[in-house]
Amino acid sequence: MDTLPFDINLWNQKVKGKSIEESLKWVLSQHFKNPCFSTSFGQEDQVITDVIFNQNLPVTLFTLDTGRLFEETYDVFASTINRYKKTIHSFFPKKDEVEQLITEKGPNSFYKSLENRKECCRIRKIEPLQRALESCDLWITGLRADQSSNRSSLSYFEYDSHFKVVKFNPLLEWSLDEVNTYLEKNHVPQNKLHKKGFVSVGCAPCTRAIEPGEDVRAGRWWWETSNKECGLHKK
Repeated sequence: MDTLPFDINLWNQKVKGKSIEESLKWVLSQHFKNPCFSTSFGQEDQVITDVIFNQNLPVTLFTLDTGRLFEETYDVFASTINRYKKTIHSFFPKKDEVEQLITEKGPNSFYKSLENRKECCRIRKIEPLQRALESCDLWITGLRADQSSNRSSLSYFEYDSHFKVVKFNPLLEWSLDEVNTYLEKNHVPQNKLHKKGFVSVGCAPCTRAIEPGEDVRAGRWWWETSNKECGLHKK
């Protein structure tokens, strides 16, 4: 399968204008056998996590632990499972690949070139994601259209030909203000770094706070002039 197994325009219209609770429930009624949600514990992902857990929706949650996350990210991971008393599966990179990378190129090779950075992302993020998605037939994400120019042309539903899975982006048209309002109103656990200018939080060596007026993704791989993606989400 290289295309969506349904009419994307029809499905986009079905969820457009619905609340996140309504859209998730509608999508989950469409006979997917194993819907999954990948969380990085960022603001958008915490909104979706709150809805899934509070509504007891039949969705498997997982996260990618690259081994180089911020302590604040682990803190929000712990706070989330303590609050909801639910399971979030953790996927790690393969030990042998990390050991080989560090032995041959050192711990910070990703600063030296775009190719090196993508190699690190592949080992620490892409390969674990492939394993995480092996049994999933629906991949729910926290992507928003205004997160970056690269994501501005996203639609609610897509077929990811790289991972061979249907993707659903329920927060597509949400603004960052709407995300923050939801989190504050519902007292959802948040990463403390968000209050320090870290809008998008990834691996610690690869993320910085952004300055007023900068693009939301400017703090990711801040030394690069790239499209600010690691390969998890391809167009």
